[in-house]
Amino acid sequence: MSETVATAEEQGSAIGPGRLVLVVGPSGAGKDTLLRLARAACVDDQDVVFPRRVVTRESSAAEDNIAMSPDEFRRALEHGDFAVHWEAHGHCYALPIEINDDIRAGRAVVVNVSRTVIATLRHAYTNVAVVAITAPPDVLAQRLAARARHSDGNIGDRLARSVDDAAAYADVTILNAGSAEYHGRQLVRVIRNEGWRE
Repeated sequence: MSETVATAEEQGSAIGPGRLVLVVGPSGAGKDTLLRLARAACVDDQDVVFPRRVVTRESSAAEDNIAMSPDEFRRALEHGDFAVHWEAHGHCYALPIEINDDIRAGRAVVVNVSRTVIATLRHAYTNVAVVAITAPPDVLAQRLAARARHSDGNIGDRLARSVDDAAAYADVTILNAGSAEYHGRQLVRVIRNEGWRE
């Protein structure tokens, strides 16, 4: 498996003043579930934005991404349509360039990204918060098996990846092994910069 990262353009100075909330963690940790709950909780808050990622994979009930073919992705990349892009699990991922306008307008932008882009994004934006969402290995294995998304490759390979370093870069870690609603509220508190313990 190959993971690469690059920004769409060289930044002259870090982008602000808004807040970029990066959600990271291993496959099966429940990132998309907690993000859906947080999005619902923030639906009336115009200062919180949940942009859809661009992925070279069809969208599904588990992930509401903007689907592109590899050729479409390459053309969009060449056109400068992405704020950042990376490759993981045989797919290409990107965040739309429009997030920069939201950050400049002072909004909080919440995105699910690979931990490989954390350092790049901390350099490109002035206010970055990293939230690591994880779960015990047996829970991860059960969730991946239940999801059964064949395009993601071998479950064993995904579980074998080192995930400890995601938490090492995190400002907050959420162990998502209990109530999704509870952990969703924790994520909302981080997004709103209120702390995360209840």
